Amino acid sequence: MKNIAPAISPPSGIGDNKPANQAVLDWVHEVELLTKPENVFWCDGSDREHEYLLQEAVRQNVLIKLNDRKVPRSYLHRSNPNDVARVEQFTFICTPTKEEAGPTNNWSEPAETYSKLHGLLKGAMRGRTLFVVPYIMGPPDSPLTKVGFEITDSIYVVLSMRIMTRMGAVAVKRLGQDSAAEWNRGVHSLLDVDPARRFICHFPQDNTIISVGSGYGGNVLLSKKCLALRIGSYLARKQGWMAEHMLILGVESPEGKKHYVAAAFPSACGKTNFAMLIPPKHFAGWKVTTVGDDIAWMQIRDGRLFAVNPENGYFGVVPGTNYKSNPNAMKSIEHDSLYTNVALTDDGDVWWEGKDGPPPKHAIDWRGNDWTPDSKEKAAHPNSRFTAPVRNNPVLDPDFEKGEGVPISAIIFGGRRSNTMPLVFQSFDWEHGVYLGATMASETTAAATGAVGQVRRDPMAMLPFCGYNIGDYFRHWLAIGKRLTNPPLIFNVNWFRKGEGGKFLWPGFGDNMRVLKWIIDRCEGSNGALKSPVGWLPGLHDLDLAELDLDHKSVDELLEIDHEDWKKELAEHKKFFDSLGGVVPDELMKQREEVAARFAK
Repeated sequence: MKNIAPAISPPSGIGDNKPANQAVLDWVHEVELLTKPENVFWCDGSDREHEYLLQEAVRQNVLIKLNDRKVPRSYLHRSNPNDVARVEQFTFICTPTKEEAGPTNNWSEPAETYSKLHGLLKGAMRGRTLFVVPYIMGPPDSPLTKVGFEITDSIYVVLSMRIMTRMGAVAVKRLGQDSAAEWNRGVHSLLDVDPARRFICHFPQDNTIISVGSGYGGNVLLSKKCLALRIGSYLARKQGWMAEHMLILGVESPEGKKHYVAAAFPSACGKTNFAMLIPPKHFAGWKVTTVGDDIAWMQIRDGRLFAVNPENGYFGVVPGTNYKSNPNAMKSIEHDSLYTNVALTDDGDVWWEGKDGPPPKHAIDWRGNDWTPDSKEKAAHPNSRFTAPVRNNPVLDPDFEKGEGVPISAIIFGGRRSNTMPLVFQSFDWEHGVYLGATMASETTAAATGAVGQVRRDPMAMLPFCGYNIGDYFRHWLAIGKRLTNPPLIFNVNWFRKGEGGKFLWPGFGDNMRVLKWIIDRCEGSNGALKSPVGWLPGLHDLDLAELDLDHKSVDELLEIDHEDWKKELAEHKKFFDSLGGVVPDELMKQREEVAARFAK
């Protein structure tokens, strides 16, 4: 399937909606002179424009229209087989000094990098359309909201940005005509989708992102990881707020008491599932609502943290998503969605491994080849994706659009660990909680390229997304804590602990409500906890395990703190901190010593 859009001449009134801001006009003109497109298409986000672009994308074989009876108004996209995940090794932070980027980022000198990228972009859009996509991240009336403009030569990117952001006139209006106003400049070109010419470069001081050589979402939807986290985290530190890789959910008791929780999990640890959790029957009357499934922007007000979800859509991993694991996600992708790298059935439906029901007898796989259940290859790519509007989510929180955000009662860190980490525990205070976040780890999966199954430290799930020195990032967390008079409680969870025979001990999915309930109880001041060297643990009777087929032995194993395992874990924490080359704040080094001292008692 071709990824490259030939130039298109739209009907009048479409594609000519230029903003009045001179800084934007000058910048687009510069990129136009450099890239030499056939024409320039100014997006306005209207329904008429959307219909036209969808028709064009189908005409150009960029999208395949799905069966309207099966998945109304939805489409399939296939990316180049060499271009199916985020590429951390080609992702750069371009700051004047290497120290500013820090030990966890790939650094590149700004002037040299601009020069290299401009060389690659020279004439890159010949015969193609240059699309200008204005968008905002955040609710239209939020003080945290940021304006971005993305230039791209991919119609797939334009259609995805329309789902993932508030795109078009709303952004032009927010920016206004002040040529000195803050906005993010994003330039993307597919080039020839060659991995040797694939770079995702961030220039935090210039509020600029340039991405070339990829057509995959995480590398090219520049609003998402690039602006919302890498540039966002840099701006957040400078401006005194927080940009975090966190879901936000609301949880309401049958009595109508509501709390909001933010949670940071690395990719493929069940973030979307948790954000859309459906409580088991035993919790009748409890409601869980989604504010966001991936990114939280948080500011301090009245001594508390308030969070908004800057996004307007979901970009989720498809394999394993079904009506058992995540019914709300399934409902969210039933219509008006884009699918990337899943299989196409003979009746124009989509299929992936782990979908409900038997596999189709025949399908076209994600590479465009014939597939049957006997095929050796998977039908859908392990990192295949859905892009769906937040409005499709049946449990979208009513305060999703609230500009000032929702008050956060608890922050949860978690990862995929087969051993060592108990099901849930609570930090003793903010500083100890920051230590838990800074040392969190997960066993790797297919969401990022690289080896699968290795324990990788991923501080606050921000390792690939922190746009500046990780030591300064930890300091920023500690500094935020000092400004909070009513800080969220901090917890650590692990749904993935295994028992003998390598079986998961915890059922997960909806039953994670049982852990969430204990977390909410703690936020409301309940005493149901036991002190351990690593933090507060629920006692055997503090977790509501009624109607759950789980024996005492498994519960003991789930909550066990194995001293030998933890000795190794603390040694790994030290090794990780040491590997960062002296940037870790003393407070966190001291926290490690305190945990070790509690074990020694």
